[in-house]
Amino acid sequence: MRGIPRRGVALAAAVILPLTLATPAQATPLGDLFVRKAVHAVNGKNLTEHLKRFQQIADAHGGTRSRGTPGYDASVDYVAGKLRKAGYRVRTTAVEFPQNWTELSPPVLSQTAPEATTYTNPADYVTVVSSGSGDVTAQVQGVDLVIPPAPTPNTSTSGCQTADFDGFVAGRIALIQRGTCPFIDKARNAKAAGAAGVIFFNEGQPGRTDPFAFDIGEWRLGFPVVFASTATGLDLADPAGTTVRLKVDARTEVGTTRNVIADSPRGRPDNVVMVGAHLDSVPEGPGLNDNATGSAAILETALKIAKFPVRNRVRFAFWGAEEAGLLGSTQYVEGLPTAERNKIRLYLNFDMVGSPNYAYKIYDGDDSDATGSPAGPPGSAQIEKVFEKFYDQRSLGHVGTDFDGRSDYGPFIAIGIPAGGLFTGAEGLKTPAEAQLFGGQAGVAYDVCYHLACDTLANVNTTALDVNADAIATATVTFAFNTAQIPPRTTGSGRTATTAAR
Repeated sequence: MRGIPRRGVALAAAVILPLTLATPAQATPLGDLFVRKAVHAVNGKNLTEHLKRFQQIADAHGGTRSRGTPGYDASVDYVAGKLRKAGYRVRTTAVEFPQNWTELSPPVLSQTAPEATTYTNPADYVTVVSSGSGDVTAQVQGVDLVIPPAPTPNTSTSGCQTADFDGFVAGRIALIQRGTCPFIDKARNAKAAGAAGVIFFNEGQPGRTDPFAFDIGEWRLGFPVVFASTATGLDLADPAGTTVRLKVDARTEVGTTRNVIADSPRGRPDNVVMVGAHLDSVPEGPGLNDNATGSAAILETALKIAKFPVRNRVRFAFWGAEEAGLLGSTQYVEGLPTAERNKIRLYLNFDMVGSPNYAYKIYDGDDSDATGSPAGPPGSAQIEKVFEKFYDQRSLGHVGTDFDGRSDYGPFIAIGIPAGGLFTGAEGLKTPAEAQLFGGQAGVAYDVCYHLACDTLANVNTTALDVNADAIATATVTFAFNTAQIPPRTTGSGRTATTAAR
């Protein structure tokens, strides 16, 4: 694998310009000047040094940097130490995660009316990992089901919106179809509607009919959750008025890990540009592409812009327990008072930005691809355009990628904060069109070592990482100096959530 080329010597420290001398008319040129400085300063040699350190940490701690392990704690110490030395206000926030989930006795799913039917575990259904305990007998109520299933996978939006539960009777068991949004979103919407339990069922297309085990990553739902086959789901959906017994007997032991949150020493505290990447790996490996690449890129950006006279506060977040279901970012957002949420003008997310069989993917903020999830909150389209401009100016191809809910932008989008970011691909297969545009191998995963022990330093495409680090520095500094293109956000009360800013 080719090493990352050096792109010049380190910059001399930037001269701090008095903010009082800069008028609004000067904001964009000043920002452009510091964008160029940042791109020049964020170099491949330093990125590689961060990656080597993450690899060394994993090697010294059983080959992993997963939540709740000494390898993760050492990663936190490395990042926090670098940021403190650079002058950031650094704190860590606690993140709870399900450390051990144990099913204490076999689950039960049986129809009690209008006919007595007992479903078989695991052929007809399986318990969802992290499910709560409960023994509930109640009527099933289908939630926005697509019956018969659509011919195209990922079509059903069952349970994805709170409006799907309009008319849901509290105390019933929600019957929800697999589809476009994460299971956890569906389950949380069901809980908010007063469901006593959830039965997910597979969507119904070829290859999407059988039950399979997965971890929903949320142990605080407080009711039983199972995942059934398409046949079982359709059986429960017809006729209306079906009553079932649903039982799960499980115990969850809760562990604690940490996020690292670092605020720039300068910039408006009421207008925050937030930049995030998850710091943890999966238990199975060291997680160099997923996601030491994103962590290294935002860390190096933070270090190089620490002395910049930014107009807006820049907050860097290194999330814990992302691999357990976006727990670090979710709990951070949930824990913010409304006034603090309203200070966050936008969120930039970087998860896997050096995949070996990479594509340059930009989150589709305006839904111009018309695929999967809808557009991000207002302002997301403008974030996408900043990244598009970067690649266009370098004559580099780029494609859109959907806000599919699989990374830490999810909790921010859910409360109306505009988001954007980059992605180079995970377990999905590279298309022939992408291979023509970016090189690499069509029909092969973007990252063949995704969530495996082989996700080591050798699994990182340093060319892609170097380019994307420049894009990350460009967007971060652009918005650090000027967020005028991001529309003010409104709350449910109709008031603006952020004041006017440059």
